[in-house]
Amino acid sequence: MELNHKTFGAGDPVIILHGLFGTLDNWQTVAKKLAEHFMVCIVDLRNHGRSPHVEGHNYKLMAEDLANFMEENWMHNAHIIGHSMGGKTAMQFAVDFPDMLNKLVVVDIAPKAYKGGHQTIFDALLSVDIDTVQTRKEVEEHLSKFIDDAGVRLFLMKNLSRKKEGGFQWKMNLQEIYINYSNILDTIEIEDVVKNESLFINGSKSNYVDETDKEAIRKLFADPSFETIEDAGHWVHAEQPKALIESVLNFLTQQ
Repeated sequence: MELNHKTFGAGDPVIILHGLFGTLDNWQTVAKKLAEHFMVCIVDLRNHGRSPHVEGHNYKLMAEDLANFMEENWMHNAHIIGHSMGGKTAMQFAVDFPDMLNKLVVVDIAPKAYKGGHQTIFDALLSVDIDTVQTRKEVEEHLSKFIDDAGVRLFLMKNLSRKKEGGFQWKMNLQEIYINYSNILDTIEIEDVVKNESLFINGSKSNYVDETDKEAIRKLFADPSFETIEDAGHWVHAEQPKALIESVLNFLTQQ
């Protein structure tokens, strides 16, 4: 599978993986700053952005996609940064392809199973009559009936693209993501301790990672580092990009 990607800078490779409903563009600002020190690749994971729409969506498959991407681009190993669903993909990659991983950065997610919480978003997106809508405003007005948060609506609207022949379509494979939502919530099975250096970053206002999760992570990863970014929720990279970049650079450049 040929994952859609953009590359910035030169040096040791860093690959950034976005979260659920996201695209590589969500991380472009961070990527460009990191590219002052590294060669940074931001990728669209399967069924997201402009990467292929395919059957199957789970962490084993996404880790394999990443390994294939690296081989196709002549990367023997790389630092991997993953947020949310991308963070779980990065952890799965650490389990399945440890020799291809240099350092691991996981942003605001734990390897545990989650209960969910995206049903309203799915209801909103699936109820859009994407084949008949004529304007972006029409789509946003429909989403506003389900989703009060304008920031969330704006984030989701980045998945809307205009077709050459007219009309709109979703960049993401919405139906396949919905069918496989339980896989996205699922735990990452880690039998042997992950020995790669790792940094786990969480937002102070987020409820995705708590102290119990950190204790579990310490049992699964060899000597992990933890960093809390103040005044940030789950979307740490969007809310506090400067603090996140500083934390990531300190970790990736330390010997």
